[in-house]
Amino acid sequence: MRGLEWRAMRQIFFNDFGRLRSGWRLLLFVLVFLAALFILASLLRVAYFALVQYGPTIPYADFIADVIFRLTMMLAALGAGYVCARWLEGLPWRSLGLTIHHGWFRDLLLGCVIGFASLAVAVIIATAAGGLRFSFGGSAIMNAVLRAFISTTPLLFVAALAEEALFRGYPLQTLTRAQLAWLGLLLTSVPFGLVHLTNPNVVPGVTFANTAIAGIWLGVAYLRTRSLWFPLGVHFAWNWALGWFFGLPISGINLVAHPFLKGTDLGPAWLTGGTYGIEGGVACTVALIVSTLFIWRMPLISATPDLKKLTSEENPALLSRVPSIRPADDIA
Repeated sequence: MRGLEWRAMRQIFFNDFGRLRSGWRLLLFVLVFLAALFILASLLRVAYFALVQYGPTIPYADFIADVIFRLTMMLAALGAGYVCARWLEGLPWRSLGLTIHHGWFRDLLLGCVIGFASLAVAVIIATAAGGLRFSFGGSAIMNAVLRAFISTTPLLFVAALAEEALFRGYPLQTLTRAQLAWLGLLLTSVPFGLVHLTNPNVVPGVTFANTAIAGIWLGVAYLRTRSLWFPLGVHFAWNWALGWFFGLPISGINLVAHPFLKGTDLGPAWLTGGTYGIEGGVACTVALIVSTLFIWRMPLISATPDLKKLTSEENPALLSRVPSIRPADDIA
């Protein structure tokens, strides 16, 4: 009887390969990420205090602080992801999908094109319905526009990479290996929507729904390539087009002081998102759904065989040494 109880208890924690089940791996990732974030943030606070007390005045302090915050989150997410992949599943760094693999730059560029085009669809819908109007500042402010381009582009890139590493990195990947990709989309998209509810000018209900849909959109982009480069390009270009090119708020924040175009919201808010920006309106909802379906069906992208194996099979490192074991087909 004790043997049966022990086996039943073991089944709760370990899979048939003798490794921790995906749910526990996900929980451990969250704990390791929070610990890494706390340690890095504490070290940076000490360094910042020392710099303020004893160092020279730093220009663009707010901008630098924002970049450092995003870098901290990115490093914590990637570090926690690697630790969990290596020690819980015996997987290499490349399993996270952020190495210079075959086709990585193409995936990044194609993602940028799709991200920009998807945001443009939302803008066209809202503008055609009379909800948005755009103006161009002219040559007199072009120097300011160029400075805004130079400063916001790296910030938005790092911010997108940090969020992709956290939400489409190890959490989605380990659930996908357990043949739970659709559950992974849900468990990463809902928190992705929740964390944006702390932003200014939130539209109740719509903000969460659109951001959660965006999480599914970016999750599908990952599942098609099993690489973070493609969803990174999609995410970065959406935000870049939103803030610098069209001059609209990015998730409720007016980040770019001198955009290429200046968008003016004419309402209604249910369509355009009002002060939160277009991500809080129905025009965004339509664009995200159309783009998600397009990404899921488009033939131009695919995963490399190596990345496909590393993210489609429970314990692929062990499977490579045990040919007789055949896991179920991956849903993606």
